[in-house]
Amino acid sequence: MTYFIGIDVGTFESKGVLTDASGTIVAQAVSRHQMIVPRPGWAEHRPDEDWWGDTVAITRELLAKSGVDPRDIKAVATSAIGPCMLPLDGGGKPLMNGVLYGVDTRAVEEINFLMQKIGAETLLARCNSGLTSQSVGPKILWLKNKRPDIYAQARMFVSATPYITYRLTGDYAMDHFTAAGFTPLYDPAAQRWSPEFADGIVDLAHLPRLLWSHEIAGTITAAAAAETGLAVGTPVVCGTIDAAAEALSVGVTAPGDMMMMYGSTIFIIQITAAQVRDPRLWYAPWLFPGLHASQAGLATSGTLTRWFADQVFRDKPAADVMGEMAQEAATSPAGAKGLIVLPYFSGERTPLHDPRAKGVIFGLDLTHTRADVYRGALEGIGYAVRHIVETFEAVGHAPNRVVAVGGGTRNGVWLGAVSDISGQSQVLRQVTTGASLGDTFLAALATGHATLTDIEIWNKAARIQHPDKAVKALYDHQYAVYRALYRQTKHLMATLSEVDGGAAL
Repeated sequence: MTYFIGIDVGTFESKGVLTDASGTIVAQAVSRHQMIVPRPGWAEHRPDEDWWGDTVAITRELLAKSGVDPRDIKAVATSAIGPCMLPLDGGGKPLMNGVLYGVDTRAVEEINFLMQKIGAETLLARCNSGLTSQSVGPKILWLKNKRPDIYAQARMFVSATPYITYRLTGDYAMDHFTAAGFTPLYDPAAQRWSPEFADGIVDLAHLPRLLWSHEIAGTITAAAAAETGLAVGTPVVCGTIDAAAEALSVGVTAPGDMMMMYGSTIFIIQITAAQVRDPRLWYAPWLFPGLHASQAGLATSGTLTRWFADQVFRDKPAADVMGEMAQEAATSPAGAKGLIVLPYFSGERTPLHDPRAKGVIFGLDLTHTRADVYRGALEGIGYAVRHIVETFEAVGHAPNRVVAVGGGTRNGVWLGAVSDISGQSQVLRQVTTGASLGDTFLAALATGHATLTDIEIWNKAARIQHPDKAVKALYDHQYAVYRALYRQTKHLMATLSEVDGGAAL
């Protein structure tokens, strides 16, 4: 028998699936954890508990639920949030919590320093991206500047997926897609670590070897087998960042395909035939040689809906009220009775790249209800998505096809608002398991049990969410207010950051 295991570690929960050779899901498992926010602008995970602990728990649950002999698991692939920054000592032990992706904005000073030292034009020419809160290079420099004792002990810097791979195999490996987020340490033209800007940041010997996402990174060690229940010698695929695995799971494979991932953040990936250089977007080689990816992401999306649930429904777990909140939002009309929400509750990533941006609820009056405020928040995310889509159009890469995936697609108000506001139809697939399914497909590719086009068989299209033209004029008007609202309050947001701790990020 032939089976594969895929595990994805997200911001608030990890998911795993076990599939057979045709992509049929045999077993699923979920493990939840928390994002740690020790101070404003910081975001962390515990690597052993949240990354490795979830991997162990999910693997054991998948094997127990399925009854599959571990020797019949032909390969394991993982994905995780990223890019993250985790320093390890010479024995592979974490020296601190993992510093998360762009939602963590602690390295503002280091970003500004490197931008001045290297120059924005040079960075764009060499790295195809600017430096933002998503970049790992400035976070390593932050560690050197602010925690020199930890930096001095570090012998390897990894992101979340490479750490899991290390715990499974004992080997350090990172895929090119993840490595591109280590700006300015990765050279996309040569597709290797680059010494050009590494001086003063990190010794390149302290970064993992680079592989393509579908290549085998190693095999299960005896120690990993004892913890997970997997068989010693089972191949482990290099894997990638969760958003890329999610895109693969829904058939985003050809130039012009765009993934819209509804998760803790909305993350967008568009496949391109050539490298795209624009400081508003992120660039990475795609998972396979010869293809490229332009990326964008908001700072808060699902995280914002969870925040709303935590504040308004304090007596109930957030997971239990999401459906109730969506039903309430549906009672509010399109436009939320004139409310405009800037969803910048943890700064904003693309295309603003403003870590000091603030959340705003604008236009409140005494007729508004919590349903209006929640709908306004969902529509605010929709306006932010439109801003990103317009950025792709401006650089000459309007999407040919948008495929939606992620838990947020179950919220009909949210899904509809994004289509109505952005003007984009969204294809939804039969299986919305997401990145963990993409991981199993990577495992099948790596071991020769699938070809790239087989994903259309593994996960067929189910329906299309079309924009409602009747509300276009309304949303066009409110979108103009949304864009102006940020422009006219940006300086006030920066001023506020100076007194709320933001200046000391």
